[in-house]
Amino acid sequence: DAVEAHGTGTTLGDPIEAQAILATYGQNRTPDRPLHLGSLKSNIGHSQAAAGVGGVIKMVKAMQHGTLPRTLHVDRPTSHVDWSTGSVSLLTEATPWPETDRPRRSAVSSFGISGTNAHVVLEQAPTTEPAERTAETPAALPSARPWLLSGHTEAALRAQAGRLLAFVSASTSEEEAAQGEPSVSLADIGRTLAEVPGLLAHSAAVVAEDRDGYLRGLAALAAGEESADVIAGPPAGRGGGRTAFLFTGQGSQRPGMGRELYATHPVYAATLDEVCTHLDRHLEQAVPLKTLILADEDPASPLHQTMWTQAALFATEVALYRTLEHHGLTPDVVVGHSLGELAAAHVAGVFSLDDACTLVAARGRLMQTAPTGGAMISIEATETEIRDTLPTHHGHL
Repeated sequence: DAVEAHGTGTTLGDPIEAQAILATYGQNRTPDRPLHLGSLKSNIGHSQAAAGVGGVIKMVKAMQHGTLPRTLHVDRPTSHVDWSTGSVSLLTEATPWPETDRPRRSAVSSFGISGTNAHVVLEQAPTTEPAERTAETPAALPSARPWLLSGHTEAALRAQAGRLLAFVSASTSEEEAAQGEPSVSLADIGRTLAEVPGLLAHSAAVVAEDRDGYLRGLAALAAGEESADVIAGPPAGRGGGRTAFLFTGQGSQRPGMGRELYATHPVYAATLDEVCTHLDRHLEQAVPLKTLILADEDPASPLHQTMWTQAALFATEVALYRTLEHHGLTPDVVVGHSLGELAAAHVAGVFSLDDACTLVAARGRLMQTAPTGGAMISIEATETEIRDTLPTHHGHL
């Protein structure tokens, strides 16, 4: 329907680009459906490497609003182009872009001075019927949530806390919101603060469960006072620090672990579903693994048997990792203890999910068949000291 030209604005470049457009998009068109040609360069001038991006934005907005913007400062078509060789119409005026039986389509060109040429074709996104709006039920969230603040200086950090304090103080309380007054979601504020890219040199977290707690913490931070609701310090990673994730071994399992996360975090739920599906292919159990993991506490639960314990922990640890990864928290190093080594190896890319689940299930089955009645002890001693005592326990260790 339309081409967003690069428009070099030179007697050499414009004819070359125009003739190429005429020879391609300008052919086999009816008089009532010419190719519309324009260029954003008439609006914003040379924009160096951003030229193509500007053209894409222009055409996307044109599709959205159904109008092709006019090209500025065009009095007449250049005489250096033989316009009779194709059907092309210059956008000297804003032109309606009506809906038809097919999506709107446009092309965008961007030519670099070094010879790098780019040309993309855009198509109107399919329309979807908006879902019927239902009463909103806030997802269950952790009782205490952090609000992250930062500034280039300590004074800037306190000033930000003061501005946020004034904003929250002026907002509607939960009691007033219950009576129909418009309110500000505390969770939305926390999410917005967390999505700001990068923390500055001076940072703090105000951790609270309710509006009063946030007000109390913000007031203390703005005044430069210590508070149990405020955690202050430099952002992680400054000064050469690195992040490591440790994946635990057997012993930390419990029925119902991760149940709240499964109900409120789609990434956690999707990952747990996927891992459990892989593990169920290798486990000899009528009850699906996910059901055992999310079930209520039961001392007789198979979850406390090694075969199921290790599979459940692996699934939970991978789901936790993917959830943190989704929120931008990725480690520099991963390590694991016992079963956790397999979880660490999988998320590090050593094993595929299918291979890791095969190993986890096989490991659990083998350990399940080991004789019972043994015990474990942790001794704080050197290797030399332990080695000297081992012969006296021959056959028992």
